[in-house]
Amino acid sequence: MVRYVAAGVDGSPESLAAAHWAAREALRRGAALQLIHAWKWYPRPPASVPMGSTQRGWAEQTLDEAGRSVRTAHPGLNVVGRLETGSAVDALLASEPELLVLGSRGVGGVAGFIIGSVSQRVVARSARPVVLVRARETAADEHLPAPDGVSPEEIPEIPFRDVVLGLDTGQPCDELIEFAFEAARRCGAGVRVVHAFSVPPYFDTEIRTGKPSGPEILAAQERSVIATLRPWCEKFPGVLVVESVVEGRAAPELVRASHGASLVVVGRRIRDSRMGTHIGPVTHAALHHVRCPVAVVPHT
Repeated sequence: MVRYVAAGVDGSPESLAAAHWAAREALRRGAALQLIHAWKWYPRPPASVPMGSTQRGWAEQTLDEAGRSVRTAHPGLNVVGRLETGSAVDALLASEPELLVLGSRGVGGVAGFIIGSVSQRVVARSARPVVLVRARETAADEHLPAPDGVSPEEIPEIPFRDVVLGLDTGQPCDELIEFAFEAARRCGAGVRVVHAFSVPPYFDTEIRTGKPSGPEILAAQERSVIATLRPWCEKFPGVLVVESVVEGRAAPELVRASHGASLVVVGRRIRDSRMGTHIGPVTHAALHHVRCPVAVVPHT
């Protein structure tokens, strides 16, 4: 069975950035790349379809142009195009890649980053890890700043930026931790682990009640992080790990830690609920405010 990474393309700059990110990741994994484009027939063609072109012809051209761009940049990569008719969400969810990569538009004013409805629904429902990539994301953005005079061909030799992992020691998730460590191992990066905790509101009476002090709680949280990560550090001895344990809310701490990262890894708990699917507040914040690619890993 052929292993592959899939990317959704729709002719937008963000989807092209996603396709190129997916191509680089496919090469790192030794996998093929599948480009997926879905289109619908309308009685009145959308404004995006040029005069003189059929709706299907324009869909084929959109997929072909994305494939041509990726093949030119990565001539050794096996790239396959897949044209679907119908819902883009259904087409993307029907694919069974190792990883699904989608584009996300840039800053949207007060609301921060804009997550399109297709991307948001796919992230909320996908059984596979999904990576959201911003428009204008390039290979150079994955690496530390290049010295003056370095040619584009030399960029892959520059060390990668860290992979940032949001960790909840109360409910640690193996799928999430393994994804972050594997991503770091493949590109020779480090893992920066962020764990945020809240201090219980009893410290004004800690002497009377005998409750532990703030420093003692911080030390206990640090020990918990180290214990949670120990099996993964042993499994991935070549990955440098830096732990950041801070008092505060998880979402803003994770967004703050993401500056200068190559990838942020967060989770989405799979729930069967009459309330429908949702992605959780920390993941929601990451998708809207983190500037580098964000991987959302589903888990039970």
